[in-house]
Amino acid sequence: MKSIPGDANANDDPRFVIIGTAGHIDHGKTALVHALTGTDTDRLPEEKQRGITIDLGFAALDLDHPSRGRLHLSIIDVPGHHAFIRNMLAGTGGIDCVMLVVAADEGVKAQTEEHLDICNLLGIKRGLVVLTKSDAVTREHLLQVRESVRRFLESTFLERAPILAVSAKRGDGIAELRIALAEMAASVPARSVECVPRLPLDRSFSMRGFGTVVTGTLHAGVLHAGGALEQHPAGRVLRVRGMQVHGIHRETASAPCRVALNVSGVEAAQVARGDTLTIPGTLAATSTVDVELTMLRDAPAIKHGSRVRVHAFTSDTLARFLFFDQKNSREKGSGLARLRLAGPLLLLPGDRLVLRQCSPEVTIGGGRVLDTTAPVALRKSAAFEWLQRMKCADPAEQLRLRVVRRTIEGIGIDALVMETGFAEETLLRRMAPLTESGSVVNCAPSNGAGAHWIAAESLADAVQAAERAVADAGSLSRAELRSKLQLDATVFGAVLQRLIAGKHELAGDAVKAAGKGDSIPEAKKRQMQAIEEVYSKAGLAAPLLSEVSRVLSIGPEAMRETITLLLRSRRLVRMGADDTFVHPQALERLYEGLRRHRGENFDVARFKSFTGLTRKHAIPLLEHLDKVRVTRNNGGMRIVL
Repeated sequence: MKSIPGDANANDDPRFVIIGTAGHIDHGKTALVHALTGTDTDRLPEEKQRGITIDLGFAALDLDHPSRGRLHLSIIDVPGHHAFIRNMLAGTGGIDCVMLVVAADEGVKAQTEEHLDICNLLGIKRGLVVLTKSDAVTREHLLQVRESVRRFLESTFLERAPILAVSAKRGDGIAELRIALAEMAASVPARSVECVPRLPLDRSFSMRGFGTVVTGTLHAGVLHAGGALEQHPAGRVLRVRGMQVHGIHRETASAPCRVALNVSGVEAAQVARGDTLTIPGTLAATSTVDVELTMLRDAPAIKHGSRVRVHAFTSDTLARFLFFDQKNSREKGSGLARLRLAGPLLLLPGDRLVLRQCSPEVTIGGGRVLDTTAPVALRKSAAFEWLQRMKCADPAEQLRLRVVRRTIEGIGIDALVMETGFAEETLLRRMAPLTESGSVVNCAPSNGAGAHWIAAESLADAVQAAERAVADAGSLSRAELRSKLQLDATVFGAVLQRLIAGKHELAGDAVKAAGKGDSIPEAKKRQMQAIEEVYSKAGLAAPLLSEVSRVLSIGPEAMRETITLLLRSRRLVRMGADDTFVHPQALERLYEGLRRHRGENFDVARFKSFTGLTRKHAIPLLEHLDKVRVTRNNGGMRIVL
């Protein structure tokens, strides 16, 4: 993180593009990158000694395009040896396009094929082919290799890609390659800025005078220096002390680009390749991933329940492979599957992953992530049906389906951010057409941070359930009605609005059918009055329900009915789960007395002295005070709020 004088002017920023190399060992990938950039990407002593690339290497290349202007290419050089395929996969997860390298004196080899398969599985759509070591073969042989490579690329995303012959040793073709790289980079679509920032990490180290430094390819969103980031899956929050983008100090960084962060709050040894940094509280790692599969044509068939290794971005873990439809998914091709991960990964819908067989270690296929937040109680058949609809749905319909899946509980904006990876402002904008069409309802008072959506049909179901509950009981307090329906507070508010706008009304705190008078018999009213007087006289030292029942000679069943009516009309307040009740006027007097001591701390003994209560009455009262936020419990000591 050496200081570089001055920050680059944001208006003069080049367009960033991430390019990865691919190809067999000893086909000249590293030498080619050196010829292009002047950077030797083999940084490890072992790589120097053995003469092979073992780990990821990084280089930068600035180019100019006639119409697109300045381009900054981040080149990720990957190992070509099959023993280091794990490192290769860690480097290809975030690239925009690929430079497939084939040595002219050897032609297509095993890792040429596997690397191309991996790029295809990752959904990479752009690339070019470089025939290296052109100085080592005759012109006739070079033409033959070019033709064989062209046949090899048929029916792949590189079938129409440029094939350029170069010699890194002599510099032949390097100038032409730079032009081709500029053309390819200029054609890469800009990445969306609608998503929460995600930075999969590939390196961490300690630097004298700075502390911990982590690096990675920013996959999505915008990062800011000086902010906080959450490390997944550890859940640790880090502070960004400084940031460099391609070696230049920056205050902000937009995907895609290579980023180095100087972070505090963590040691270098506590950060591993495969960790991901995000904005705290926005995203979460998962252990269950539902994917749309693409299996390689010549790969061995995979069985339901078998173990595979999952590679995604810079991370990998073992997983149990489960078909949703075993009968129709046995044939190699596409299908839907669930992966039970041995270690949690941070994945989002649309992410690509690669599947490798554990033994022998070969690439067998890949998948497009459809969902990482399936409700636990959702039946397998329902999940399968939902995924079938999701995989073909357009972006708007995908959002609607996520709301529909949550039925009458609906989904809040925080949960939807976590499900989709979209930033809040993006979701508010994308959900607006759905709410305007009436297919989705925003239950929140305003369309802001507290937005909570429910499908129109689910809201109608909740209203019908509420109508039935009120009809069965004759009258229900709001708290009882919400408890019966088990609704989120925001959704319940929308349900209540629709009840009152229809054939129901509020009588105090009770919800009842509109126009219906008080149906409580006179005898029951007299019982209610008698019970209320007992509790009113008792104040905070309320008697047990059994004592009141005995004194007034009211049977247990009648007592329960009468207490329920008193609670609905807020003439009594329940203390916890016990049969202890307090008159609301006594509570109001207690609230007023405590507010005169706002900011003071007290323990149970002081509270007993303040109220004159025994511990039997004091403890339920204290728990009630915490619940209604008159006090806050800090390890046994309360503070008056």
